[in-house]
Amino acid sequence: MGNREGFTGGFLAGAVLGGIVGGVLGSLLTARRNNEFEPEKDQSSLQPERGVKLTTEASIEDARLSLEEKISQLNLVIDDVRQQLGEVNSSSLEKE
Repeated sequence: MGNREGFTGGFLAGAVLGGIVGGVLGSLLTARRNNEFEPEKDQSSLQPERGVKLTTEASIEDARLSLEEKISQLNLVIDDVRQQLGEVNSSSLEKE
């Protein structure tokens, strides 16, 4: 019975945390995508300029670094939750 309660708490914590992180990442990526794909006022040339490619590569690198930072933050939170659940599970086993 103790494992089932620990699993439920962990599952709910993971679902809430995943929903928050997914929402934040989705809104950030959507905002960034909307900024990149706005129609240009001057469409005299159909070929992209050199600066556009560099800007796109820079934004991709910025996004990659941002995602790496978010992943490391998530890993820290996951480790913390695991530790807390381990403490809860060990204390519930001692009571039985």
